[in-house]
Amino acid sequence: MENQIFQLSYALDTFYFLVCGALVMWMAAGFAMLEAGLVRSKNTTEILTKNVALYAIACTMYMLVGYSIMYPELGNSLLSGITGDGVTGADEPATYAPSADFFFQVVFVATAMSIVSGAVAERMKLWAFLAFAVVMTGFIYPMQGNWTWGGDAVFGMYTLGDLGFSDFAGSGIVHMAGAAAALSGVLLLGPRAGKYAADGSPRAIPGANLPLATLGTFILWMGWFGFNGGSVLATATVENANAVAVVFMNTNAAAAGGLIAALLVARVLFGKADLTMALNGALAGLVAITAEPSTPTPLLATLFGAAGGTLVVFSILTLDKLKIDDPVGAISVHGVVGLLGLLLVPFTNGENSSFSGQLIGALTIFVWVFVTSAIVWVAIKAIIGLRVSDDEEFEGVDMSECGMEAYPEFTK
Repeated sequence: MENQIFQLSYALDTFYFLVCGALVMWMAAGFAMLEAGLVRSKNTTEILTKNVALYAIACTMYMLVGYSIMYPELGNSLLSGITGDGVTGADEPATYAPSADFFFQVVFVATAMSIVSGAVAERMKLWAFLAFAVVMTGFIYPMQGNWTWGGDAVFGMYTLGDLGFSDFAGSGIVHMAGAAAALSGVLLLGPRAGKYAADGSPRAIPGANLPLATLGTFILWMGWFGFNGGSVLATATVENANAVAVVFMNTNAAAAGGLIAALLVARVLFGKADLTMALNGALAGLVAITAEPSTPTPLLATLFGAAGGTLVVFSILTLDKLKIDDPVGAISVHGVVGLLGLLLVPFTNGENSSFSGQLIGALTIFVWVFVTSAIVWVAIKAIIGLRVSDDEEFEGVDMSECGMEAYPEFTK
């Protein structure tokens, strides 16, 4: 009887894990649509190529080396073809198939890399970006993942969890890591031509397809239920099922709070309802709650999301003034608000986290990803270059990088 109960629990948890992984995989479509909607039409094909290619690269590199770096025992079992009972990183038997864990983890890696794509849009060489994706998904991300979710000591000195660091689903480990890599690339790449006037003031460069950007946001909003809900890791008991329901509820509440707050702030600052700020506000709310969606009340989750939605508007404006050109606001949404999400954890989960531990963890993730990414970006720049030519940027990178336009019937 006990064996039958275990088999049923194992099957349910594995199935739940896989479904949540599929939801997170669908976020790749959300990032692609959001980015394609917020850039100019002459760069759309290259944007879509980047997003579909980075997902394939992430899946391959994480299978070959990344998973073994992040979770050595599970990774070695996977490469050996073992897909039955494994270990979860602790001493107890897994309640789901290790191959399901790999699938769930790999879509997180792709999410981190998708963040980089939006920030460097419209002026980076396609192959330079894909070369970076190989290193980011195969080494940079898995190393900091090993120190955090993997539970290993950082550089052999200390374990972040022992210092009071907690990140339930990846506000720092996934989102801030992706933003750190993006920031290092953007600083080396420079702003888009025409983004800033002679006096340094920023110029708006409207996106080509706001309906597409809105669709992308809704896809990401839906996929986030898998992102946060799947991080419960199980659902076959009453306790776990209740935990999943709470995570879903709080995730949705935070997104709603973030959108409303960003819309109101934009109305006060600009006198208009700014759709792009509203969309980024929803995403900021989702990022803010990702570090701990299981312990806040629904009202607190809404307020946390609202804090993220408010912060992201001011962050986007500030980065613009600093001449850090981020076409989709990815660094603000995922980096600045990712840090906020980490710092909110001790308010509702003080047993497993502390403000000092969260700061140490955030600093460790940011410094590692930023520095190693900068080294890789510099190497790529020296070998093949990072930026397309001025003429290619003016004409749009679709033709120069991909040889085709996204909307040929609507262009000369």
